[in-house]
Amino acid sequence: MLINILMLSALYIAFRWSVAWIKYFNNLDDRFGKSIWRWSYDYPVIGKRDISILDDKNFVLLRRKRNRAVTIMYWIALLIFILVNSMMSHILIRIFG
Repeated sequence: MLINILMLSALYIAFRWSVAWIKYFNNLDDRFGKSIWRWSYDYPVIGKRDISILDDKNFVLLRRKRNRAVTIMYWIALLIFILVNSMMSHILIRIFG
């Protein structure tokens, strides 16, 4: 149980670190918006023209870094969810076992 708590604390710190990176990337360019939960689109969206690497190379490379940071944040959130479920199952086994 202690190991789970330590791992959960480490994952929380990693989650906050990834959110800080996403906020940093959002502040570098106003075209990203302020959302930390969604990816910037690299696919065609109806009514909007996507910026290709030929149009603005620096922005596209920055967008790819930001999208990678968002993906890492989601993976950390998934690991936290799995770890919390594991902790709850250990607690329930002790209560009902």
